Amino acid sequence: MEKKDYQILLYYCYAKIDNPEEYREEHHLFCVENNMRGRIIISDEGLNGTASGLIEDCKKYMDYIHADLRFARTEFKIEGFDAHAFTKIHVRYKREIVHSALRHLDPNVKTGKHLEPEEFKRLKDHVDVVILDVRSNYEHELGHFKNAITLDIKNFRDFPDKVKSLEYLKNKKVLTYCTGGVKCEKASAFLLEQGFEDVYQLHGGIIKYGMEAGGEDFEGKCYVFDNRIAVEVNTVNPIMISTCHVCGTHSDRMVNCSNATCNAHLAICGECGWKMEGACSEACWENPEKRTYDGTGYYEKNTNGYNPYKALHPKKDKAEILTQ
Repeated sequence: MEKKDYQILLYYCYAKIDNPEEYREEHHLFCVENNMRGRIIISDEGLNGTASGLIEDCKKYMDYIHADLRFARTEFKIEGFDAHAFTKIHVRYKREIVHSALRHLDPNVKTGKHLEPEEFKRLKDHVDVVILDVRSNYEHELGHFKNAITLDIKNFRDFPDKVKSLEYLKNKKVLTYCTGGVKCEKASAFLLEQGFEDVYQLHGGIIKYGMEAGGEDFEGKCYVFDNRIAVEVNTVNPIMISTCHVCGTHSDRMVNCSNATCNAHLAICGECGWKMEGACSEACWENPEKRTYDGTGYYEKNTNGYNPYKALHPKKDKAEILTQ
């Protein structure tokens, strides 16, 4: 297999940060000075990020994380790639590392039992087991485990309300899963709080399952939060399950609707993409907010005033940083 020069890192760590705004600035500066790009969230409750860089820069970044005792146990899912998976670096402070409306739960105190990929694989087909996908609609519509229960949620913060519909599963072993594991920490903790007694989570999520267990019985592709958008997971018995939102043919080509006021994330095949100019419906095609479609269906996100150079090292200006 051809060796890749770059790596993509997926990770999270629930750990108390007393000075998150200050640490955000330090963390961001380290990323800039070591040519790391990605989307990283710093919160009072920990870290959550996907980042990319050259192999040597990624090693420096992982060493930097592990050198901090608060984050020494952080586990990185590492994938080789032939370029940066992001165009910029964004390190933001948010109240939660995943917006869940479950801020009172601390996974370090109570959470579902962690299952390594091979353990998950052995347990998932038992008669007293149910597999629960805790991700959003656009994610599980692209790909999910065979026979998994999926919930009609637009965002993870909708998860608590949907648990009411799962009362009938309280006598089952519930195996939760998500992309990299971070959502399951809170989701499984909430299930336990609601009276579910036998709750597990796939440690490292779908990505680790693909790396270590071949992705068996994961149907479709896995949505990821970098410029790849969708990745293959299953090398054992892969199938495509997603369909084009416009014409209904099988397609795993994920795009954002070109109508900025819609911006729905869904599968649209290449032919329909050009025919509809990236729009997901006639109404969106006619909308004056429709953006110029270039065949990718990807549009630079609104940074909402985020300034990546704010509070950087005072001895360096923007020009110096950009040349590093």
